[in-house]
Amino acid sequence: MEKQVVVTKSAETEVLGEQLAQQLQPGDVILLDGDLGAGKTTFTKGIARGLGIRQTVKSPSFPIIREYQSGRLPLYHMDVYRLETGGAADLGLDEYFTGDGVSVVEWSQFAATELPEDYLRVAIERQDDVDANQRRLTLRAHGARFEALLDRWGLSNE
Repeated sequence: MEKQVVVTKSAETEVLGEQLAQQLQPGDVILLDGDLGAGKTTFTKGIARGLGIRQTVKSPSFPIIREYQSGRLPLYHMDVYRLETGGAADLGLDEYFTGDGVSVVEWSQFAATELPEDYLRVAIERQDDVDANQRRLTLRAHGARFEALLDRWGLSNE
């Protein structure tokens, strides 16, 4: 499992998502983990912008899944936090994961049994003890596709 760590400020977190989007392909799955306010949706906004999506990206907390179709690839933005007590199997997530777009899943631990084998996990941590706007992103590749992607990207600054 390939791992890279990068430290960003809030605006840089979005830029990092935008850079990642340049390398994404249909069927790619990105998992975002972090506390409330860590920057998961900020990172997703960057992915959307990098895919050419100009719509406003909002957290999908209430609808669980928001679809954005106007970019180079569709973006399926999921917030499965409300599935903490179950129900992920009923959503048909595998259809998104194997579809024609990019799936971004916030709070992925609540849909762990539905996740594909290959994905990129991005853990975002606030660094409030250093700077309230600083974030530490740990990217972990699961599967050869994402290992190669991280190797090409060469992000690590830690």
